Amino acid sequence: MKKVSIVVPFYNCPYIEEALESLMNQTYKNIEIIVVNDGSTTHSDKITPYLNKIRYIVKGNGGTASALNMGIKNATGDYFCWLSSDDIFYPKKTEVQLDFMNKNRALFSYTSYYCINEKGEIITPSLGIHLPNKFELIKTMSRGNIINGCTVMINRKIFDQIGVFDETLPYTHDYDLWLRIVQKFDIQFLSQPLLLYRIHSQMGSTKHAVSIKKETSLVVNRHKAKMRQLMLKELRKQ
Repeated sequence: MKKVSIVVPFYNCPYIEEALESLMNQTYKNIEIIVVNDGSTTHSDKITPYLNKIRYIVKGNGGTASALNMGIKNATGDYFCWLSSDDIFYPKKTEVQLDFMNKNRALFSYTSYYCINEKGEIITPSLGIHLPNKFELIKTMSRGNIINGCTVMINRKIFDQIGVFDETLPYTHDYDLWLRIVQKFDIQFLSQPLLLYRIHSQMGSTKHAVSIKKETSLVVNRHKAKMRQLMLKELRKQ
């Protein structure tokens, strides 16, 4: 049985208990839960009841990318997953996605998800973009990020080949990594929604929307030439 490492970056989040409970309830049991406290000043006490069931790392504040990289550095699993401390995994998330990865011999996959509000109520239909072929995936990804980071499962071999998250990107470190991955590996999509993604007033994507837009343009331009080459390569195959 393959081990799955689930990294939970934590910074002053009041929803951390719900995130950790969702990991305690995973039907697939060969997992390790690594919570990285990124210099939090509040709500850390909510982690205390789980200390005997998780690996707990405390570090100075450096941003989500640095917390994820710290988790990856300390992970011992064959696969990596990421759960934000305000989101929730479905109980079968790890089991279903790992089975999908094995059946498709995939090294990277992402899934659909639902949005929930502050009370945990589902407020959207199932969300997730499936592209019909690699050309359409590359074309779409070259314009913006369509992959929710907390839906991914990644074989650790990928990090050995392309590195980890870019800590100089406070908001789009995930998008940058997906673009590096799509240039060398196939990306598989699982349409089943396996994540509850929380929408709330303090979420980073709302508070830092202007900065995110600027940083997204930076990442798009960084990879523009290589993504263009990839699209031409895929067109020739058709």
